Formats: sequence, C-alpha cells, structure tokens
Amino acid sequence: MPQNQVLRFVKTNATLIALVVLTVALALADPTFHTARNLSNVARQVTIVGIVGVGMTMVILIAGIDLSVGSVVGVAAVVVTLLMQAGLAAWIAIPVTLLVVGGLIGLWNGFWIARYHIPPFIITLGMLTIARGVALTLSGGSSVPVADPSFANIGGGYIPPAVTLVILAIAAVLYVYKLVRSRSDRQSGGRGTIERQAAGVIVAAAGFALAVYVFGRGDGLPVPVAIFVIIAAAAIFVLGHTRFGRRLYALGGNEEAARLSGINVSQTKMIVYVIVSLLAALSGILLASRLNGASPNLGTMFELDAIAAVVIGGTSLAGGSGTIGGTIIGALIIGVLNNGMSLLGVSSFYQLIIKGLIISLAVWFDVLQKRK
Repeated sequence: MPQNQVLRFVKTNATLIALVVLTVALALADPTFHTARNLSNVARQVTIVGIVGVGMTMVILIAGIDLSVGSVVGVAAVVVTLLMQAGLAAWIAIPVTLLVVGGLIGLWNGFWIARYHIPPFIITLGMLTIARGVALTLSGGSSVPVADPSFANIGGGYIPPAVTLVILAIAAVLYVYKLVRSRSDRQSGGRGTIERQAAGVIVAAAGFALAVYVFGRGDGLPVPVAIFVIIAAAAIFVLGHTRFGRRLYALGGNEEAARLSGINVSQTKMIVYVIVSLLAALSGILLASRLNGASPNLGTMFELDAIAAVVIGGTSLAGGSGTIGGTIIGALIIGVLNNGMSLLGVSSFYQLIIKGLIISLAVWFDVLQKRK
C-alpha cells in the first residue's frame, strides 16, 4: 500500500487505532485486564456513558451542548425507584420516568434554546443544578432501594450464551453485507474500494472474535449492552439514512443556510434536546437497576465522560461533523481507560486530570484539522 494511503488510513481511523493500542498496553500491564469477565464488565460500564453519548453526539452536531445529562441520570434513577416504592410495576414506572423526567427536561431545555435563542451552555448548566436539587429533594438526600425484584434483571441480566452467539453472527453478517453494498463503494469502485472493503471485513472478523471471547461463554451478553447496541444502530441509521439526520448536519454546518433551505430549526432543536434527555433518563434507569437502588448523586460528572467520548470520537464542537460510530469508539476509550487505571491503582484524582487532558488534546486536534 502506498505511503499516502497508509497515512490516510491512519488519519481516518486514528481513534480506533488509539483504542487498540491502549487495550494492548493495558493487557500487557495487567494480566487481569484482558480476562473475559473484566472485558464484559467494561462493556457494561461503557453502556451508561455510551447511551448518553449517542444523544450528546446529536446535540453537538447542531453546535449545541447539554451539561444537564449527568443530573438527569440521577433524578431519573431516583424517580423510577420512588415510583416502584409507591406501588407501580417496573414496566409502568420505566416509561413514566422516561416521559416525565426525560421528556419534560428535554422540552424545557429545547424551548428556551430554540424559542428564545438562549445559549445552550447557560440553560443546561441551570438544569444541571435544578435536576440535582430535585433528586436530592425527592430522595431526602439518601439512597432509595428498589422495591420490585424484577427490575434488577434490566441492568443486571444476561442474554444466554447460545442466543448471544446467534445475535453476534447475524450482526457480523449484516455489517459485512452493508459494507459490500455500500452506495459510496459502488460509486467509487477501483482498487481503493477493494482495500476498504477488505479492511472492513478484517475489522468485522476481529470484532466478532473478540465479542465471542467476551460474551459467547460464561453468562452471555449483558442486557444493557444489547440495549446500547440497539440504540446506537438506530442512531446510526437515523443520521445516515433519514431526512432528520441530514437536517442535523445541515443545521450544525450553517444554521442560517439551513433555515433558508426550509428546515424548521426550532423544531429540530427541540427534538434533539428531548432525545438527549430521554437517553440520559434511560441511562439513569439502567444504572439504578444495576445497582438495585438509586442515589441522588448518581450521574455526577457523566456529562464530562459523554462530551469526552463524543469529542474523542471525532465530532466537532463547532457542529456539522461527526458520527455515532466515532462516539462508540470514544466511549470505549473512556471505559477502557477508567478500568485500566483502576486496575493499576491510579488515584481517582489523577484519573480526572488525565481525562481532562485527553479532552483538551482532542479539541486541539479538531482545531488543527479545521485549519488545514
């Protein structure tokens, strides 16, 4: 492969390469890191930030920001547990929490941002404080136990290994099929297309083998991971194959041009902020289920991890550029880094410093890319 193609490949897949290098380094540094059980735990931990990151990607694509997602996680966890304590079954308490917490907070943020053009940073910063105060008020400042035993199966359950293997095989086949049938590949043709398809098949095979190693035996695929995969796949489809997805990229690229082209800017912003709040509320429900209880402090600093995942994944803070796939890789980098540093005994104080530096470097890289 010519040198310029190698450089282009490295530049295009920089985050994926960084994830592989980080994973290999941690596996060499600590032998317990690459065990199937630990990697399964990493995947489960990544789902919470990953689900929030999917919504945050959409927000940043339109050149916005949502600093309230961590507090929404906390208040959703408290509300769903309190509803079950009040006698509601889990299957009723969950959608009620999504609508009341996620829906109303998203509408509140979106209304002020879209209708009165108040900077998203200010509105969501205010909601960060409001939602955390609501969580503390409702819970009385203490943890709330789960009253419905079946609720724990959502965040702590597993899909049986045999079913997991079937799901993984179907996912791998669909990915390869999509890769081969890609419209861009059909249009470009030539040797570069074959090389890209071959690289994609290799990545799919490696991902499938890793997934089988982690989930194909033992307990199987964690339910939260399956939920995250479904949400990520739906978001990838929406951004890449729907009119709404194209509107987000257009809005982030040039809001005035999008308005003049007939896009309802206010409505689009409202929908995006509702989506991110709904996903944050869902993360709070999953977290409460996994912990079998809720604390009003759940979700603290989750906005930092979500933004870090999105920025590391290549989404521009200026809007108009980014992918869900990049955010997934960014979330994996954050999850692997957190897990690896914990295994190596790195202080939580230093972990915050390291994550802050990573965000700064990612933003610096984004600025350099735009200057070229």
